[in-house]
Amino acid sequence: MTDRRTLLKAGPGLLVAASVGLLTRAAVAQEEPPSEPVSAEDLNLAPTPVRPPPEGPRRLAFRHLHTLEELDVVYWKDGGYVWDGLMSIKTLLRDFRSTEEHPIDVRLLDILFTLQAQFNSTEPYRIISAFRSPATNLALQDRSAQANGKSEVATKSMHMEGKAMDVRLNDVALTAFRDAALALKGGGVGYYADSGFVHVDIGRVRTWQGT
Repeated sequence: MTDRRTLLKAGPGLLVAASVGLLTRAAVAQEEPPSEPVSAEDLNLAPTPVRPPPEGPRRLAFRHLHTLEELDVVYWKDGGYVWDGLMSIKTLLRDFRSTEEHPIDVRLLDILFTLQAQFNSTEPYRIISAFRSPATNLALQDRSAQANGKSEVATKSMHMEGKAMDVRLNDVALTAFRDAALALKGGGVGYYADSGFVHVDIGRVRTWQGT
């Protein structure tokens, strides 16, 4: 069970390499820890945040606002990602409309953990949207277009790859969370004041404002 519970081991200089391991084709298809090293191509999939996660075990708590499910789990400890923890996160953050599951990129989890630690937040992340199936993303595009005159949902949304989440922390001001995420420079940050969330992803560094 030890091999299943620890996804990858990573020294201080190998954090990004360890992070991308979950998303290898073998891991996604077989739901088993990857057995081969990550490629150089994998290492360029996302920016490197300016601030690494704090030392020690990495724990995240979630409350899904659509399903009302909750999870409090350690997903990294003793130098490696905890496989059972990652699988629990994948299930909680599934497409709740279709029930389809997809691995959540650990680089995104590390960004959320770093931000929560920065604010010393004791609240779980409220999840507005995590993984979306292509069918769900298309339906949300249509709904957004009808409501706003044009769609605010990306055609190639990173939600469909498990690389984006729409979240908030109830004990952190939305503007403060947005600013901290932007300063981290770990990917894209969208600010949705009216809807009460911040979009965080691990794509190229960029920012925008929605409704």
